[in-house]
Amino acid sequence: MPHERFHYKSLEEVQATAAALGVNLPFAKTTAVLGTPITFGNVQLPNRLGIAPMEGADSTPDGSPSEYTTRRYVAEAKGGSALIWFEAISIVEEGRSSKTQLLLCRENLDAYKRLTEAVKQAGLAANGHAPYLVMQANHSGRYSNPDNRPAPMIAYRHPELEQYRAADDSCIVSDDYLKMLEEKFGEAALLAKQAGFDAVDIKSCHGYLLAELSSAYTRPGEYGGSYENRTRLLKNGILAAKAHEDEHFMVTSRLGIYDGYAYPWGFGVREGGGLTPDLAEPIRLVRELYEDYGLRMVDLTMGNPYATTHVTRPFDKGKYQPDEHPFLGLDRMIHGIGALKQAVPEMTIYASAPTYLRQYADLYTAGAVEQGLCDGMLFGRMAFADPDFANEIVRTGRIDPSRVCMTCGMCGDLIRAHKPTGCVVRNAETFMPFYKEFLELKKNQPANFRG
Repeated sequence: MPHERFHYKSLEEVQATAAALGVNLPFAKTTAVLGTPITFGNVQLPNRLGIAPMEGADSTPDGSPSEYTTRRYVAEAKGGSALIWFEAISIVEEGRSSKTQLLLCRENLDAYKRLTEAVKQAGLAANGHAPYLVMQANHSGRYSNPDNRPAPMIAYRHPELEQYRAADDSCIVSDDYLKMLEEKFGEAALLAKQAGFDAVDIKSCHGYLLAELSSAYTRPGEYGGSYENRTRLLKNGILAAKAHEDEHFMVTSRLGIYDGYAYPWGFGVREGGGLTPDLAEPIRLVRELYEDYGLRMVDLTMGNPYATTHVTRPFDKGKYQPDEHPFLGLDRMIHGIGALKQAVPEMTIYASAPTYLRQYADLYTAGAVEQGLCDGMLFGRMAFADPDFANEIVRTGRIDPSRVCMTCGMCGDLIRAHKPTGCVVRNAETFMPFYKEFLELKKNQPANFRG
């Protein structure tokens, strides 16, 4: 069935199209389950809704949060989500995705303290509960642009990705550098704790450095080849962060369980299996993180937003729209996550990427929880468009259809162009000027420009 733009006028139309495609999208009759508590470790949150990490490209040059940053997170806190998983915050200058990506260091710690305090107070005043704040500690790896110019730091050569983001052997990071990063993740955890975050995420998804290592089958040395080597930096980074864990501060991870590439370039596939997901290693990893490393909650996702966008966040957008129908991506995502939840039922698992379904994303999320495919859901693009979505669902039973994300992809364009990012459709007064700047920039770039 060829891809069609989202045009569905009823849930029944959505379900009919899903049936014609042979996919099973979970839908509940009501959203009541989303207003029930979710528990992990010694933490209990009042609802099962959260904000997914979406970079705002609005830091100050030294990596501190700007007024745009604070305004965005305060709005999300007022919106009622029980958990806010902050955007990628770099742990080293050379690993920033842009000069406008957040960077936490000792010198700007006080700025982050002010940010977390403002966000928690906003949620408490508006809803009677402060949101649980997770800091996402990241190294951008292949997508490092610390001065808004590509400066890739890669785990191995990837010919498909290098078609539009040049890299050569000199860009391959050494084992000594990776060993140094293990300690940096521990330092990042301590800073996150001191800054007022409730948890730190040792990020391994979406094509960034740790995620790329997970598929470094061809890399020699301590961080490539075997499963044990490919997961070494993630696990050692978690151990370093765990040194700072206590009853008030937790270590977690956002994990990519399928990249969308065939072996030897993708994680979550097997040799000779093409693009078909094989979740044996992701299941092994999540089980080990629970049983051996003491993680009690993770968020799972798929894909690479720079290259396999249709895998990680299905969308309607011009010439980059793939042949795959977005419902196929949703089915792959939720049932892949569900397979890990079934395999490691003790782990509290947040799922990702409900936004494409717009006004039906709430019933889809409730259905996923009711069917045991996940315990909660993180909304990304929806939070840009409608930061109040959680209160709408919990207080009135349904999301406001007049405010939902249209999955047009323009917010992603702003992120990759290093412009302050938000919903160009729902908040045009603020973000359309930045989008016009992006369009002017694009005129002077190669045809395959993606930021």
